[in-house]
Amino acid sequence: MERRRKYLPYISLIILIILTISVWFLVFQHKNNNYLKVVFLDVGQGDAIYIEAPNGRQMLIDGGPDAKLLASLAKVMPFADRSIDLIVATHPDMDHIGGFPLLLDNYKVTSIIENGTVSTTTVSQSLEEKITKKKINKIIARRGMHIILDEKKNIYFDILFPDGRDISNFESNDASIVGKLVYGNKSFMMTGDASLYTENLIEWNEKDSVLKSNVLKLGHHGSRTSSSTLWLEKVNPEIAIISVDKNNKYGHPHKELLDRLLSLKIPFLSTADLGNIIFETDGKKIFR
Repeated sequence: MERRRKYLPYISLIILIILTISVWFLVFQHKNNNYLKVVFLDVGQGDAIYIEAPNGRQMLIDGGPDAKLLASLAKVMPFADRSIDLIVATHPDMDHIGGFPLLLDNYKVTSIIENGTVSTTTVSQSLEEKITKKKINKIIARRGMHIILDEKKNIYFDILFPDGRDISNFESNDASIVGKLVYGNKSFMMTGDASLYTENLIEWNEKDSVLKSNVLKLGHHGSRTSSSTLWLEKVNPEIAIISVDKNNKYGHPHKELLDRLLSLKIPFLSTADLGNIIFETDGKKIFR
């Protein structure tokens, strides 16, 4: 027994060295690759999209409805990482910002982008209080904003909506932030809960070449009130993503939406079926 105790300090030291090497290996590996990672997180009936650039910069679009966000993030973020550079709240509905107050309690966040509308819900007020208390830089989204995630690799996120008009009286979903993530010749269209009306406004503002994207996050969890046939034709994705909870009370994804996808031969993946959906791209090809 005494002999074992004699070697305990050495065993502890060896374990500490191994852990330290492992952490630095993960950090080095994390910051030295050519791949952009995009993960559509399984957060139940809500949206949350984790983005990690080759230089290590991270972005989170929406925060799901609750604490499930943290569990899903833990599966895809680098070991021991407790910071996120930028979060985006596409609009202040519970299923998109419900997990953010808890995120701010557990992660250091540098900046947040919001759509500029005011919500009086408890979760929205809690989020705004934490943003102020933690002195997080707040940015109001406007069409034309060009957010660089990796300057060396020229990876960026362009805001397509809101487009500068007064959205204070818009229905919540109509005011969703819509943006396009681009790396090389590969791109991801992120839509929040953007409605048919919002899609029409964006179609009016943008050239078809701007809308064309390889991956489309379908608006409003596959609702019939988003993803019109014209929008799907203009974005023309190779694959669509539905962020949704299994057997949800809203009937998402709606049959009408699935029929549109089928008629245009657009395949889709669902977080309800697959959990976290992970993509990686080198700007030339997209991998799953």
